[in-house]
Amino acid sequence: MGNPPELYYEVLNITKDTPPQEIRAAYRCLVRQWHPDKHPPESKPEAEARFKAITQAYEALLDQQENRAVLRACNDDARRSCASADDGAAAMARAPESEKAAARARTSAAPPPPPRTPPARESQKVYSSTDIGGGGRRAFAEFSSYVVRKAPPLERKVECTLEELCSGCKKEVRYTRDVVTKNGLIAKEEVTQTIRVRPGWKKGTKVTFEGMGNERPGCLPGDAVFTVSARRHRAFKRQGDDLVLKAEVPLVSALTGWSFSFRLLGGEKVSWSFRDEVIGPGYEKVVRGEGMPVAGGRRGARGDLRVKFDVVFPRSLTDEQRRGLVEILRGCA
Repeated sequence: MGNPPELYYEVLNITKDTPPQEIRAAYRCLVRQWHPDKHPPESKPEAEARFKAITQAYEALLDQQENRAVLRACNDDARRSCASADDGAAAMARAPESEKAAARARTSAAPPPPPRTPPARESQKVYSSTDIGGGGRRAFAEFSSYVVRKAPPLERKVECTLEELCSGCKKEVRYTRDVVTKNGLIAKEEVTQTIRVRPGWKKGTKVTFEGMGNERPGCLPGDAVFTVSARRHRAFKRQGDDLVLKAEVPLVSALTGWSFSFRLLGGEKVSWSFRDEVIGPGYEKVVRGEGMPVAGGRRGARGDLRVKFDVVFPRSLTDEQRRGLVEILRGCA
């Protein structure tokens, strides 16, 4: 006969050396908390499984304690019987030979003693780890599945500007989650968390706060997961770690020279002049190291800034303009 399964103690949240009074107190507290009538319909199956497992664990430990008491009483009787027999044997050894012979004759003539009837409680079963019946196994299996399972994650988005993703920032997020009260009911709780956005983070980056999502009775608390989204920028478009800027150039400026200026994400002003080159359709100018920071890369690593020029052609020309262009461009390769 072995001790009760370790799961009994786990279900009641007690240790092996817990006294009976505290076992009863733990049992009463848990059955009040997990009584199915105190739970809403969505958590009632979990409460029923818990309630059943708690009751079976308490009954098993109660029976085991009673059996121990019975076994101790039987052992005490056996020790007392052995002590009496030893005393009788010692007295016989000290008696004269004639008395020893008379005692042996009386013993042989006496009828055998009737078989001892064990106490009624001695026949009770002492629980072991292999003694859980089919119903008990099902109850504890259901209980274990609810304990191990984790509540689904609570998912939210956190929007950042391109400037915030470039330089990094702190974002304070507020959300509401479900929590389980002491009596097993579901309540709402307002939570505030701070997200440290690192320079170079991309759209889709996830930030997880473990155990800070929704709670469900019988489950581990879920996580709160925030996914970074990028607000559209009016001038720049991000492509990986590069920044792309599109600039429209009138045809006459593309042919004769052009100057324009713009500001980087950090606020610095950049001015460019094109005097000795012709800007054709699809022309692109690359500025190394002026793109987005490379998240997780070497210190100071950045992508490139790529300026793409779109040459704007006139929608219509007069005959005079056409003749003039023909004369001007006739000798151009």
